[in-house]
Amino acid sequence: MSEAQDVWKPTRKHLINLVLFLVSIFSVSALLPHTFNNNPAETLGGFILVSSCYIVLFLFLHHFRPEIFEVSRKTFFIILTIFIFTALTSFMIVYGQISLLIIPFAIIPIVIHTFYDSRLALFILIISLMLCAFIVPEPFEFVFLNFISGLIAIFSLTNIYRKGKIFFSSLAVTITSAVIYFGITIMKTGSIEGIEWAVYTYFILNGLLLLLSYPLIFLFEKKFYFLSNNSLLELSDTNQPLLRRFSSEAPGSFQHARQVAILAEDAAREVGANLLLARAGAMYHDIGKIVNSEYFIENQNNSSSPHTELDPMDSSKLIINHVKEGILLARKYKLPVQIIDFIKTHHGTTKAYYFYKKYLESSNRSEESGTAFDYQGPKPFTRELAIVMMADAVEAASRTLEKHTENSIDQLVDQILYIQEQDNQFSDAPLTFKDISDIKRVLKKGLANVYHSRISYPS
Repeated sequence: MSEAQDVWKPTRKHLINLVLFLVSIFSVSALLPHTFNNNPAETLGGFILVSSCYIVLFLFLHHFRPEIFEVSRKTFFIILTIFIFTALTSFMIVYGQISLLIIPFAIIPIVIHTFYDSRLALFILIISLMLCAFIVPEPFEFVFLNFISGLIAIFSLTNIYRKGKIFFSSLAVTITSAVIYFGITIMKTGSIEGIEWAVYTYFILNGLLLLLSYPLIFLFEKKFYFLSNNSLLELSDTNQPLLRRFSSEAPGSFQHARQVAILAEDAAREVGANLLLARAGAMYHDIGKIVNSEYFIENQNNSSSPHTELDPMDSSKLIINHVKEGILLARKYKLPVQIIDFIKTHHGTTKAYYFYKKYLESSNRSEESGTAFDYQGPKPFTRELAIVMMADAVEAASRTLEKHTENSIDQLVDQILYIQEQDNQFSDAPLTFKDISDIKRVLKKGLANVYHSRISYPS
């Protein structure tokens, strides 16, 4: 947990990213028309301008999207997207006989927004257009038209997981481009007669090409291990085979997971995290309890517990093992690695405190065996992972309260999250103190809504 990043310590991944940026700078510089001139000053100037764009991109990712900068394949995806459109623009100018208006630059914000957010989508669009502006013959008109069209694409992508959203975005971009071209032309010529009506064919083709976003999103998901909103919605569907098995073989744990998903989604929405990812991860975080489900209290239908006949250390192994079993089940059902991370981290490196306390009270305890009660982690390293860890702990603990009053719920949430903070469970997650305060408030409100009182009906 940190308010700001400390002194930067480069790692192997950072060096790989640096190499990717250097290769991209040289590659894009080679596409500029001045590169192969005999004037070295022009070549140097182009290299400096391209480098400035990539340096700004480098700093943006490092300061505002460190989670992307930490994963080389994510950085490569962004750099590849920029290079493809720059190279396509250069190719169309040198070899193509078709207008540049047919190039669907709005695909950039559509694809980036699908996997990340609108802010990053807009930034990547701007960088791509600025690089292409060094190549095109009329840079202002080119940048202005594609920038406004890209903005319209971003604005139209709210709730992209709804059916037909990209069709609507394609139509909006086509109309916007046509209107902007009309305005630019009559401003320059002073007459409607200067409009080339055949150009509108290019805008229609541009809009149709935007529909390629669907297969491209699917392709990038498979090749770069991304998760789109559509995939997250499918994973959250309780008709998924693994979730159906979860609900039938460990019904109590399944109901707990559903409640955690609701809390996590609300908390993620409050702090601007990926709420669909948090919800999907919460649905699967406890699937390991399918194995030996009877050893978890939420699945026990009678007063007797199988743990009464077991040594505390053996009981602890059974409980802790649900993380390992969950990972195995997730891989068997081919769940994405992002979902498996929720299974790995939802207990972090905490202890199975209940059985650890029973072990300390027993006569055959030893200090060396204390680590046998530790979960293996790792700790949560994203906001979504940390949110699910918090929601999981407070939801489970809330079921132990005798009275669910506003005061008791508030004290419980404060206590649970304070213990997790003191145990440094959020040290690897990019959460601010304000984020944790907002999450606490949402969790308290969510639990209060679950346990709200009702009037007593007459018998």
